Amino acid sequence: MASATTSTTPAGSRRAVLADPGYQAFLVLRIGFTVAPILFGLDKFANLLVDWPGYLAPWIDDVLPGSAQAAMYAVGAIEILAGVVVALAPRFGGWLVAGWLAGIIVNLLTIPDYYDIALRDFGLLLGAVALARLAERYHGGREV
Repeated sequence: MASATTSTTPAGSRRAVLADPGYQAFLVLRIGFTVAPILFGLDKFANLLVDWPGYLAPWIDDVLPGSAQAAMYAVGAIEILAGVVVALAPRFGGWLVAGWLAGIIVNLLTIPDYYDIALRDFGLLLGAVALARLAERYHGGREV
């Protein structure tokens, strides 16, 4: 006789996974690192949130062809792509975003008075690494 408290249905299994704090953390990070890069990437084309070219280190602007705004168009496209990769393949996308953030941190550390933003981005980098590691556990049908 089957126990009334044991559920082997897909719905019961899904509820158990959704109740797992590790899986919840994975979902929060996956959604955040999908939405934020896409939104900030799109804003590189509009400059509504901030004047993005001002965050480009002068030495990088000197090395790149074109204007700082043209560089921000490329940055925006890469960020949008990174957000899509996180949505589709978080095991890879988490590392991609972490690497991208490392580049942003190097850029910011070479601009005086931007160290606080570099520190914030280091925290985001740690979150992206956590996403990549959690994705090893929870993405691709290997849940709990």
